[in-house]
Amino acid sequence: MNKNLIAPCGMNCGICIAYLRDEKKCPGCRSRDKKCGIRKCIDFNKNKFEYCYQCDEFPCARIKRLDQRYRTKYGMSMIENLGHIKMNGIREFIKREEKRWKCPDGIICVHNKKCYKSN
Repeated sequence: MNKNLIAPCGMNCGICIAYLRDEKKCPGCRSRDKKCGIRKCIDFNKNKFEYCYQCDEFPCARIKRLDQRYRTKYGMSMIENLGHIKMNGIREFIKREEKRWKCPDGIICVHNKKCYKSN
């Protein structure tokens, strides 16, 4: 798993259906091609930080709404992810994610819980 697949909001793009699918594959939230309000916020702040937890307004209303939706629908928390990154660093977070979302043939998708072959 690549550090660039961890979005500023704490989303692991490597487990997202948009990234895992074969057609019209998303390049990940850190891509300049991606239209993301949270990324725009970081860009607006002139990249003073890499992850939302570094912002003075964390957790903002946008992150709270996103976190609530993902907790409810998918059993995953962006705020918890960001807390883990803050406390343990990005390398440890990636190691945890690789174990957490591993399946026999590759990666489990957070959205549909199916196993996708590793790219």
